[in-house]
Amino acid sequence: MNLAALLVNVARRLPAQPAVSDSGGTSTYAEFAYRIGCGAGGFAARGLEPGDRVMLFMENCAEFLEVLFACWAAGLCAVPVNARLHLHEAEYILRDSASRLIVATPSLAEMLAPLENEAPIIATETSDYAGLFAGAPVRPANGNPSDRAWLFYTSGTTGRPKGAILTHRSLLFMCHCYYADIDRIDERDTNLHAAPLSHGAGLYALPHLLHGSHQIVLPHFDIDAVIDAVMRYPQVSMFAAPTMLTRLVQAPAAASADWHNLRTISYGGGPMYVADLERALDLFGPRLYQLYGQGESPMTITGLSQRMHAQAAEARKRDRLGSCGVPRTGVLVKVVDADDRELPAGETGEVITRSDCVMEGYWQNPAANAETLRGGWLHTGDLGSFDAEGFLTLRDRSKDMIISGGSNIYPREIEEVLLRHPDLAEVSVVGQAHPEWGEEVVAFVVPRPGAVLSPEALDQLCLDHIARFKRPRHYRFLDTLPKNNYGKVLKTELRRILAQGAGAIEVQDKSRRP
Repeated sequence: MNLAALLVNVARRLPAQPAVSDSGGTSTYAEFAYRIGCGAGGFAARGLEPGDRVMLFMENCAEFLEVLFACWAAGLCAVPVNARLHLHEAEYILRDSASRLIVATPSLAEMLAPLENEAPIIATETSDYAGLFAGAPVRPANGNPSDRAWLFYTSGTTGRPKGAILTHRSLLFMCHCYYADIDRIDERDTNLHAAPLSHGAGLYALPHLLHGSHQIVLPHFDIDAVIDAVMRYPQVSMFAAPTMLTRLVQAPAAASADWHNLRTISYGGGPMYVADLERALDLFGPRLYQLYGQGESPMTITGLSQRMHAQAAEARKRDRLGSCGVPRTGVLVKVVDADDRELPAGETGEVITRSDCVMEGYWQNPAANAETLRGGWLHTGDLGSFDAEGFLTLRDRSKDMIISGGSNIYPREIEEVLLRHPDLAEVSVVGQAHPEWGEEVVAFVVPRPGAVLSPEALDQLCLDHIARFKRPRHYRFLDTLPKNNYGKVLKTELRRILAQGAGAIEVQDKSRRP
């Protein structure tokens, strides 16, 4: 079983259906399948053998998808890399994955020139790239469900990234979960790619391509381009990181846009705060699907469906909107203690999951595999709890939990409260060492442009909504929060800022401990 062979089946049935469009034009499914076969032959002609890795270091473009499927048609494993990474980060992934070839977009190929001795580089829009697809097409490799398809490198916020091995079985299971839980799609649908194809958007191209829908690839996230696409194409779905969704909701142009053609926005990859989510529901209506997953179980652990969003909004259940839903179809999820014993509803522990979506393991990292996949379950490193109805709420990453005076404090709970302030744009809460209480709470806050925000007002907001001991002891004001290339806040960088010393504004309140 090979995903490229499944796409060839779609092309036989829908040869004239538009498959992929970008600024360079549109290819039909027949044309797309033909190019995939030619590319597979081109890889073989260059000496690549089934199981070899090919690194894709590409900005968003139609070529990303044809190279991805050509890899699979040749029995190769793709290694998509975020186009925003530094040369040294890309170099580490190239060497760690032992990729034998790099395909890159022109500007990135130029940046990678120092690595030419490590692996040949083929740049799109060149004669070398044209030559890769110049031969006769070959049939997709037969393959097995356990064949490696995608080496997904984690974002590496706390150290070197690890390569999660995703098989054809893993990715097909992810597609089946999409059909079961999100939308039943076909050739009448459109899938808009505004997020990097090397990450969630590329993964969610798969269920759409395997059911014949039209892929619209934007070079990057642009609010006007998103609105234009939704107005031009039928039944538009898209994946968005929470930061993208928030920016879209806050854009003046979005308030007056016609969202009639919008079908679904799937969002995930980080916390979506309830206040922002309520604004999104007001604008889009019941067209939102929240997914919780990791690169190690791509896009597929739990989900909060469109109907669940609507029900929670109608019943004013903020806690339900703050959850990440229920286990996906065919997926087992548990919350366990430090000894991997399952905890009852209401108690917080580590979230673990088991399904055919879970990775084979980390590439050449037996120590990490032993720790993360112990007992046959993927240990996510996320802390959460189930409620009595089976809805999972994430608290934080286990490494981000703050322990003050023996009490567990979850930064996200504080962040949710602070973001209710209309003049606050962003916030991230971390702990810093305290000689008496172990740790104390520090909030890094970003005011909205032109707003004057006082620590006293934020402290009062916390006093109104959470226990006194959870409130931040210090506030640090920043112009923006540090983020990695996937848009996730770098709490390690915030802790480094704290280690540098002064600059925090302390809220004077002698009646409380830190």
